[in-house]
Amino acid sequence: MRFRKAVLRAGVGLLTLALLFLGFDRLTDSTTTQVFGAIIARVETPDPIVALTFDDGPSAAHTGEVLKILAERSIPATFFVLGRNVEANPDAVQAIIAAGHELGNHSWDHSAMWLRSARDLRDELARTDAAIRDAGYAGPLHFRPPFGRKFLMLPWVLSQQNRPNIMWSVAAESFTPGQTADEIHRLTVAATGPGDIILLHPMYGSGAATRDALPRILDDLTARGLQFVLLSDLLARRSAD
Repeated sequence: MRFRKAVLRAGVGLLTLALLFLGFDRLTDSTTTQVFGAIIARVETPDPIVALTFDDGPSAAHTGEVLKILAERSIPATFFVLGRNVEANPDAVQAIIAAGHELGNHSWDHSAMWLRSARDLRDELARTDAAIRDAGYAGPLHFRPPFGRKFLMLPWVLSQQNRPNIMWSVAAESFTPGQTADEIHRLTVAATGPGDIILLHPMYGSGAATRDALPRILDDLTARGLQFVLLSDLLARRSAD
């Protein structure tokens, strides 16, 4: 009898731990839920507008190609950049700013931020903000966490700065070697509607499929009547509607 009770207690304990881990994992990865402050993955709006966002640049090798695709279509975008890349690629940063696009803070070096101290988080946010401002950018400066992961401390620090945690509602890249431009294009276009925030990663050397898909994504969504706006303009509808 004692053995059976011990086994039962152990089973209940393991189940509790499993449920806690599942809840922890879902909370850290959720694009719509966090404990403190605002988290935004999309904006409810009747207007046919969407925001295009790019992560992890700027890249000396690929920023120019992306800017050319955008310029040919007069489409604005928001670039969530890494502080170290801003320092390493000043010409690419200047080109983004000169073209009228937005910059956002995506951490200093893409290290995970979800289990770090408040002081460490504040220091990294400030360091990356300073690099972006020193590059000459004076516009709105939103934040998106590396890997989209957060737990308790990062949302709390952001809430103390009255800074929303910017996520996404459309992300078609699988980061598998076999994914094609056709698949990225098809999945992105199928998933996008008014108020969505699109996430793409064209700055990697391995992002050729995304760069190839980008013109078709922009053309097809425009043909459907969707208008691309800066992230800040989309977020402004959040309070206006």
